[in-house]
Amino acid sequence: MTDHTSDPTRLTDLTARQLLAGYERGDFSPLDATRAVLDRIEVVQPLVNAFVRVDADAALAQAEASTARWSAREPRGLLDGVPVSVKDIFLQRGSPTLRGSRTVRTQGAWDEDAPAVARLREHGAVLVGKTTTPEFGWKGVTDSPLSGVTRNPYDPSRTSGGSSGGSAAAVALGAAPLSIGTDGGGSVRIPASFCGIFGFKPTYGRVPLYPSSPFGTLAHAGPMTRDAADAALLMDVISGADWRDWSQLAPAPGLSAALTDGAAGGGGVKGLRIAYSPTFGNQVAVRPEVASAVRRAVGRLAELGAYIEEADPDVTDPVEAFHTLWFSGAARLVEPFGAEQRELLDPGLREIVAAGERYSALDYLAAVDARMELGRRFGRFHESYDLLVTPTLPITAFEAGRETPRGSGQRRWTAWTPFTYPFNLTQQPAASVPCGVDGDGLPIGVQLVAGRHADALVLRAAHALYESGAAPGIPAPGITPAGS
Repeated sequence: MTDHTSDPTRLTDLTARQLLAGYERGDFSPLDATRAVLDRIEVVQPLVNAFVRVDADAALAQAEASTARWSAREPRGLLDGVPVSVKDIFLQRGSPTLRGSRTVRTQGAWDEDAPAVARLREHGAVLVGKTTTPEFGWKGVTDSPLSGVTRNPYDPSRTSGGSSGGSAAAVALGAAPLSIGTDGGGSVRIPASFCGIFGFKPTYGRVPLYPSSPFGTLAHAGPMTRDAADAALLMDVISGADWRDWSQLAPAPGLSAALTDGAAGGGGVKGLRIAYSPTFGNQVAVRPEVASAVRRAVGRLAELGAYIEEADPDVTDPVEAFHTLWFSGAARLVEPFGAEQRELLDPGLREIVAAGERYSALDYLAAVDARMELGRRFGRFHESYDLLVTPTLPITAFEAGRETPRGSGQRRWTAWTPFTYPFNLTQQPAASVPCGVDGDGLPIGVQLVAGRHADALVLRAAHALYESGAAPGIPAPGITPAGS
């Protein structure tokens, strides 16, 4: 491992687990790591626009307190001193949560943490800043009337994806090793794939949410990290119980241990039954370079001892049901807004609001019926297969500032995300793991999906890919740490 003590900026290369090990050994301190991350943010922010707010003074104060605890050999919790960024959808005490919208007033007490943020504080994490989101997280790319365009760390002319695009770009560029994002139709997995990091959407309710999302039970919260081991560690923290979310599941501690503990079902993928669906039964046109990279990752799973079968789930594209639920949520969100406020909205958001306002209650219930049938079919599928493997996305990152690729003829972001939103409808755990790059050096992701509640299984398989070297961290070309 590189000697990071002589060059503190290299601390931004480390995972959370590596930082914690360094704190334990006394190689460096949380204050060293936080200063390095803040310096890193200054370098990358003008290039990718990943943050809407950075509170250096507050972060340094938290880091100083953590350094004192480590010096006394009394660390607090699982993430003491680890720098973390937070998507600007989550409430954070002392920081306005504007959700990418000019309609949200900055005035107010801002005196409450969302459940995941509260758990981070309890475990001693250092909160370095809020990351960008499209307005109210409504689409699969990250640009908004409030904060502008967030760009891809591998090519700033391309999109970071979304809606957790700021978090993905920040993690990819070393601007804190951990971030928390939200995923209502792929919003953790899409930018993870485009930015070459690990993104995990846990089973719905595994991470409590408050306030509840306007998109209802489609919306999940999850970790965005350098690898699966860091995600499991972060899940052990943010899945803690919070009474404010009536739909939360029971806490599921021990996900980190389950990665390698055979008694807990860990220890790689040997013997797992894995279905490989390259195109959802010829329903999706996948770019050849993406298909090849995903096929190689599947081959690696086979080499690791998994039983692989090319098999497609018995489903048709549920996009109409998803649109009904998604657009209705958007309409409900802005229902209280007057004409002046609506004029401030992203034009695309105004369009889906108008569509949502035309749906009837019967339309909505029909979409719920379609969702339940989809869940039934995937439940039956996972009676035969432990995991489903697909591309995360059929394409790599396209031009920044656009909802869809130029010249595609596509109208909405869901047209190029057919592998992600079905699993928000079914509430299954799903992860995007980096598995290569295309000819332009843009990252490609492979998606791992399990049945509901099998979060440990997804993390275990992803960890096996990382441990085998099949899911390498991919350095972003052209953007390097200061002083390197």
